[in-house]
Amino acid sequence: MSKLLPPDAARVLLAFLVVMVVMPLGAKVSSATGSGPAGTPGASFKPVPFSDLPGWEADDHAAALGAFLKSCARLLAAARAGNKAGKLAIPPELLAICTQAASIPGTVNRVTAKAFFESHFQPHAVVHKASSGLLTGYYEPVLDGSRKPDPRFKAPILKRPPDLVNLVEEAQRGAKGTVLTHARRTDKGNVPFATRAEIDGGALANKGLELLYLADAVDVFFMQVQGSGRIRLPDGSKIRVHYDGKNGHPYTSIGRYLIDKGLLAADKLSLASLQKWLRADPARATQVMHQNASYVFFRELKGAEAENVLGVLEIPLTPGRSLAVDAGVHALGSPVYVSAPKLTHATQGKPFQRLMIAQDVGSAIKGPERGDIYFGSGDAAGALACITKHPGRFFVLMPRTTPAQAAPTGTPARGGQAKQQ
Repeated sequence: MSKLLPPDAARVLLAFLVVMVVMPLGAKVSSATGSGPAGTPGASFKPVPFSDLPGWEADDHAAALGAFLKSCARLLAAARAGNKAGKLAIPPELLAICTQAASIPGTVNRVTAKAFFESHFQPHAVVHKASSGLLTGYYEPVLDGSRKPDPRFKAPILKRPPDLVNLVEEAQRGAKGTVLTHARRTDKGNVPFATRAEIDGGALANKGLELLYLADAVDVFFMQVQGSGRIRLPDGSKIRVHYDGKNGHPYTSIGRYLIDKGLLAADKLSLASLQKWLRADPARATQVMHQNASYVFFRELKGAEAENVLGVLEIPLTPGRSLAVDAGVHALGSPVYVSAPKLTHATQGKPFQRLMIAQDVGSAIKGPERGDIYFGSGDAAGALACITKHPGRFFVLMPRTTPAQAAPTGTPARGGQAKQQ
């Protein structure tokens, strides 16, 4: 993506820079079906048959079930570890379905997986004032780095400070708007943590927090935007780092700042040209990046967990099946069928119509029909993510109180009354 884009593509990328460079890592109307979880009055869901889901019959439900099982393992573990799932408003019916799903033997084919979802869930269309929702994308960047500073690698990424405390559940940080989500613990109580400018100015220097070193502050900034990264070390080995908290300050989009100040034009933008613009003048870049007070800390993944990119609750993410949502509206682990007819670049020219699983959150992901698609790791995934900004519809699969009898292939399942979130 080193070349300048045509105007239409530039507008899409501009939207990515304004919306997605908002992430480290989501007007509703009432209806007869009730409302969403506490704290989201007016979010409503209308029961619909599976036949209303565009492309449902053609989807790979076995792939969706594989992603769903990854969520279930973490949700059940969280529930066993002190009712954390209850704090996150995970419906007990969903946990019960997870328990059943965990006992499914061996490899499941598409027909069996489809019957499982149709038997245990009821689709609900999301009802709100907008004509459609909004889908964007994210990915795991792969960058060169070092465990020690040297002339090539001198920009540190930092570990979580020991005095950093969470003021809200990590899963809820995207739904909190301008509220501080983290703070610094002191003897006199919690106080706002240092901003990005203060951290860059040395607020955390000489504390032994340096985890790794990247080539420059621009690499650090964009990895913080994505919330994870794969780092190639000088000896050829690779390690994976993952979001481990933030300083709690709300995110400010540098893309929006640059446009508002007239410093970059939409028809001159590409991801590569933005990075080049920032690197051309380090002092200018620093001033621009400091407009975003938010700062992300990382930890190194080791052992089995390093095999995957992790979402919230350390759920292993699945490219093309994991969806970041507003956890103030949707229960984590919920299956969400996404229909985006204009999103075709990730599906070989076909409409994006796919059963996904709510497995992540992000500071820019707010609203009942706002989603962020995880596209995978590396440059190819990044190329897909950075041009994704498309309208789409959500059909949230909510647990049935009584499992329906599996319907023959091609027939909508029918059964018990759906449980509302």
